[in-house]
Amino acid sequence: MPTMNMIGALNDALKIEMRRDPRVLIMGEDVGKLGGVFRVSVDLLKEFGPDRVIDTPLAEGGIIGTAIGMALYGLRPVPEIQFSDFIFPAFDQIVNELAKYRYRSGGQYPCPVTIRTPVGGGIRGGHYHSQSPEALFIHTPGLKVAIPSNPYDAKGMLLSAIRDEDPVLFMEPKRIYRAAKGEVPEGDYTVPLGEAAVIKEGSDVTLISYGAMLHTVMEAVEKIEADDHTSCEVIDLRTLLPLDKKTITESVKKTGRAVVVHEAPRTCGFGAELIAVINEEAFLNLQAPPIRVTGFDTPFPYTLEMEYLPDPGRVQEAVRKVMSY
Repeated sequence: MPTMNMIGALNDALKIEMRRDPRVLIMGEDVGKLGGVFRVSVDLLKEFGPDRVIDTPLAEGGIIGTAIGMALYGLRPVPEIQFSDFIFPAFDQIVNELAKYRYRSGGQYPCPVTIRTPVGGGIRGGHYHSQSPEALFIHTPGLKVAIPSNPYDAKGMLLSAIRDEDPVLFMEPKRIYRAAKGEVPEGDYTVPLGEAAVIKEGSDVTLISYGAMLHTVMEAVEKIEADDHTSCEVIDLRTLLPLDKKTITESVKKTGRAVVVHEAPRTCGFGAELIAVINEEAFLNLQAPPIRVTGFDTPFPYTLEMEYLPDPGRVQEAVRKVMSY
């Protein structure tokens, strides 16, 4: 089984699906000749040509609006928004049009668009290239929102997303594009959307995260278990909408404690929804109030980037707090 980073896994998924289904095309700023600013679409133009690998103007609203029209006429477009920070000019198209077509047509017109976009900090991109806007879209019925944390899931989830009849916002943590490596099967396979993964079992506390922060959590777990002799269970959400409430609830009922970690700002971040679910579904099993470890309620900084992002020390401190409650 070959070892790939996330870029290679995503590129492989796009090739597989474009070869399998002639309705699939990609479009976006610099996706063709350049192969994408992060090289996810490298060599696709050479194989599939300019009718299926389309370099667009710098116009996010136009990119998504065009993709919606394509999908309604039977194609399966995979538009790229070069950075998730630039998705806001297309916000109206996504939340008011794309997400509502199936509902407003009584199920007659699905709109299978998969929007790929790099997300998050960690590459010294400053406040216009480092944001994590996932909570804004999770609040939108009709969308699916997925954020993989490793190459295996990235490939399998992207294949599932492109084949889904509903629109999917596929957010790719840019900090681990090349840093996260792992074995990825050759050929076709899928990872279902809507299913979280328990990537480490434990008995004392449940740690819940997704995307790049999953790697921060796993680094923290090594210290927590070595220093504090606390057994940690770790959940990778993988898909944020629809949310796998069952996996979260079963884990928290077992451990009695929960720590949620994400790099988006704290107020109204997805951690708030996760804790609400835990309180609604597992309140009588809790031994301590759940805790959030998040980014801060400030614009994403440039020089203080690593102080803004949650680190293993902050995660360990949160676990100590719930354990000593």
